[in-house]
Amino acid sequence: MPKLKTNKTASKRIKFTKTGKAVKRTAGQDHFNSRESGKTKMNKRRNTTLSKASTKQIKKQLPYA
Repeated sequence: MPKLKTNKTASKRIKFTKTGKAVKRTAGQDHFNSRESGKTKMNKRRNTTLSKASTKQIKKQLPYA
């Protein structure tokens, strides 16, 4: 059986924790942040964990992660 291909876009955007949770960076951080409230800006600095359903799909795209 041939080797499975890794989805490179997913591998660059998503990392897995030791417990197996998928973590990604919050979207929309690069510009136009001056109009955001302070609370929104703080929340954008944090990473977000993906749901279990999304994690299951990502595991298929990243077979060796």
